[in-house]
Amino acid sequence: MTRTKVAIIGSGNIGTDLMIKVMRLSRTLEMGAFVGIDPESDGLKRAERLGVPITAEGVDGLVAMPGFAEIEIVFDATSAGAHQHHNAVLQAHGKRVIDLTPAAIGPYTIPPVNGEAHLDAPNVNMVTCGGQATIPIVAAINRVARVHYGEIVASIASKSAGPGTRANIDEFTETTSQAIMDVGGATRGKAIIVLNPAEPPLIMRDTVYCLCEDGDRDAIRASIEAMVAEVQTYVPGYRLKQAVQFESIGDNQPLRIPEMAETGRTEFTGLKVTVFLEVEGAAHYLPAYAGNLDIMTSAALRTAEKIAARMHEGAAA
Repeated sequence: MTRTKVAIIGSGNIGTDLMIKVMRLSRTLEMGAFVGIDPESDGLKRAERLGVPITAEGVDGLVAMPGFAEIEIVFDATSAGAHQHHNAVLQAHGKRVIDLTPAAIGPYTIPPVNGEAHLDAPNVNMVTCGGQATIPIVAAINRVARVHYGEIVASIASKSAGPGTRANIDEFTETTSQAIMDVGGATRGKAIIVLNPAEPPLIMRDTVYCLCEDGDRDAIRASIEAMVAEVQTYVPGYRLKQAVQFESIGDNQPLRIPEMAETGRTEFTGLKVTVFLEVEGAAHYLPAYAGNLDIMTSAALRTAEKIAARMHEGAAA
């Protein structure tokens, strides 16, 4: 079977983990190039040892590589600011782009929620690690009971956050908040990220709060559990930390939510659903505490495989 050649721009934690996943796990993708800007980075040195063609000249170096024409899909694991330029260059050469930064040039993509919706788009955005972990839960609740407000708190080990992640903190919150609405289905969304400096580093933890219409609690619980099982098909370390919690909010003590002011509804009554998640990484590059890396790169890998299948189906037709 002919494999689709891919390139990865960004030799940091995310790019290196993704490279290892492509080489170890994918039956349909093949590494065509690994790109960075620091020739001394561990990622570039590791790629060279693994026999992957490398360049330390960024996207311009990628374009100049002998095998560039054979590369069909390019992952960008750099920063939101850099992605603007990278995407422009790659689109000019007709490449399909999977964006692992919060730049959000292309449509948001969460595999178990809308993974089939944008396979023909020239650029797809993988939101953020917190978004990949929590938006499936918002969507799972929303398909049973309308979610008016969704708030997520993502706590990741400080050691798992490289320079690119740290440079994108503001974009992280903005992109995730928007995707909670656009993909998760909430009327309003809010995202908070915590870089936890604890030693030893803690596994990624995520909390999802949803204020929704009162609904069948068993149906909501079943929907959440089904979504968790679906995410586990590509992120085995994704799991509920404890049972789903429910709280009725009556009109005798409504919640006041300033973020809902523009919708004309600042007082909320209904059902509050709280979900606690843990994401343990597969330790392909960083240790298991870096579940944030694992869920992001796993989602990107699954998306790339689906795009590649669609491209080849179209070519065969």
